[in-house]
Amino acid sequence: MVRVRIVIDNEAQPGFKSDWGFSCLIETGNQNLLFDTGYSGDILAFNLQQFHVQRETIDTIVLSHEHSDHVGGLNAVLHPGVTVFMPRSFSRRFKHAVAQVAEVVDVTLPRAIVPDVYTTGELGAGQKEQSLVLETPKGMVVVTGCAHPGLEAIIAAAATFGKLYSVIGGFHSFNQLELLREFDLIVPCHCTAHKREILARYPEKTKRCGSGMVLELG
Repeated sequence: MVRVRIVIDNEAQPGFKSDWGFSCLIETGNQNLLFDTGYSGDILAFNLQQFHVQRETIDTIVLSHEHSDHVGGLNAVLHPGVTVFMPRSFSRRFKHAVAQVAEVVDVTLPRAIVPDVYTTGELGAGQKEQSLVLETPKGMVVVTGCAHPGLEAIIAAAATFGKLYSVIGGFHSFNQLELLREFDLIVPCHCTAHKREILARYPEKTKRCGSGMVLELG
């Protein structure tokens, strides 16, 4: 069973707080993996509490890219024993600060993070960013932070892992909406510029994102 809980998004369901940024908790088997941490540690901690998740139960943290709305809340969830995967391009200062508390793993190439969860590796020529690919019985699920390298490039990288089922996260300025046709579930979050157009074009398979959302992916 793979479950994705949206911890931070620009919108929120009742009982949760919104913020400009993104974070989601990925539960697979006995593993709790946090992808990105939003901007505010206070809001991250509050929404995790609403999900009844204690930071000590988070085994792994994966950071997509070094922008404050994706790494700003990190201190609220760091604890001894957690492993933090971040692109090799992150600043030395940032890595050093995290390494005082947790194990840091540099990511350059595609690799497994935990069972059924993979990273695309660093993508992009300017702002480098990694995305996640989740293996589920329904197919591969792509999870993005902001998609600065271009959602097209991320989709192409994710397709090397297997048949694609879903895409979740920030799509940034992505506008080639026809590329989403192959997905059975589309969840545009955070910085996605064309949410209304995506919903209008794919109304039956698009879900509105928000803090507090839970996706059961089989």
